[in-house]
Amino acid sequence: MLTGKAPADANITTDANLDRHVLASILAAATMDGGSLLENVGLSCVELAALLQHYFPSTKISAAEQAAPPKGEDHEEIAMLRDLLLKHRSTQGDIGRWLAAMIARRAMEPDHLWEALGLRNRGELALVLSRHFGPLAAHNVKNMRWKRFFYRMLCENEGLVMCTTPVCDQCNEFNICFGEESGDSRLAERRRDVL
Repeated sequence: MLTGKAPADANITTDANLDRHVLASILAAATMDGGSLLENVGLSCVELAALLQHYFPSTKISAAEQAAPPKGEDHEEIAMLRDLLLKHRSTQGDIGRWLAAMIARRAMEPDHLWEALGLRNRGELALVLSRHFGPLAAHNVKNMRWKRFFYRMLCENEGLVMCTTPVCDQCNEFNICFGEESGDSRLAERRRDVL
């Protein structure tokens, strides 16, 4: 609805197309969760309105209609992850701030991060992280699952160790951190259920 194309047909070969696809995917996944869109994406009413105006000006979604009563402080984990992402931004402008907030909020969902963001696969997540948070993405040299990687980075920044062994391939939880992340996206599953 936001892009005018089926998600499977999204062309993400340019940065602008990738950004638009990722934002549409996150908004779609957050909408599927029910409740306040603002709360589900981690943006303020002003931020969501600016995002919609810039990337999806013809949308019928009104940020004001999605408003929830103002909440207090961000969830501590969301704030920590958002700050980690912002610290490693590799692009300028609003989109990096919006994506940091959206990724941090969606990381609280139980699915793999690429699924919680509504993306088609893990590769799309790697593309957006490399584009907007390049220095952080470059540290994931062993291709650890992104949520695990983020928490590992947060722990290391605090001087904590989350791992039980110093070498990953000797750890009993290796498959939890590095296991397969394939399958159908949440949006594809939902479309199939509707059809």
